[in-house]
Amino acid sequence: MDNKEILVKTALSPSRLHGLDYALNPYRGCEHACVYCYAPAVIHWNKGKWGELVEAKINLPRILSKELNVKKKGVVGVGTVTDPYQPSEKKYEITRRCLELLKIHDFPVCIQTKSSLVLRDIDLFKEFSNIEVGVTITSLNDRIRERIEPGASSVKERFQALKELSDIGIDTWVFLGPLLPHITEVEPLIDAIADAGPKYVIVDRLRLRNGVWEHISEFIKSYDLQLLPEYEMIFLKSNDYYREVFETIIRKCREKGLKCEINNLYEKEL
Repeated sequence: MDNKEILVKTALSPSRLHGLDYALNPYRGCEHACVYCYAPAVIHWNKGKWGELVEAKINLPRILSKELNVKKKGVVGVGTVTDPYQPSEKKYEITRRCLELLKIHDFPVCIQTKSSLVLRDIDLFKEFSNIEVGVTITSLNDRIRERIEPGASSVKERFQALKELSDIGIDTWVFLGPLLPHITEVEPLIDAIADAGPKYVIVDRLRLRNGVWEHISEFIKSYDLQLLPEYEMIFLKSNDYYREVFETIIRKCREKGLKCEINNLYEKEL
């Protein structure tokens, strides 16, 4: 893993994601190296293989401090195209320093991560008047996790982080996605998530932006070659696979008393 220190001119960017006013990304690139990640296409990454280089925005706290004095208060999404608690955060602590500033200015914050390093900042979270911490979970099987999210925390560590945060009164949520057809164990995952005590679950399908199909198809070939025709049918042709899966998730979440949001084109129909 290579780290490069860079200087930036802006900190808070307008966000088009539901429920967020601003996006704050302390790093460019992500060493979790998830095979399904479409962030490289979003940020137009052209600096080699995704996951092998992380650029640390070392002046981000200083820029953020200036912007918070003039920006209209709104919800800040921390980690929309990178993981704010990836291993580089242990060294740079950019996320923590930005959170300290957001707390001082009383900006609402919504964090999303795949890392148990998030527990380091519990002391800060307790001081916020409005903060949510989201944990992404894609599988109960850590051997699958190792192959699709090689640099991220284990499944066990993520659930422990989620439960510890929930138990001390921090509002938590789970990003259940992307759902990998015939791989993601939907109903057992909902059972495990419910036991961890999040406020709600956001569910998303696999989204094949530029370059993602190449990585996913290579993974499927090595994981179970017989699944490849099914993936081609689902993603390259018209198919109702996700409609049925979403209906199952909605039913299961209702049984568990979990609020569920489907981040999909079928959302209005369901």
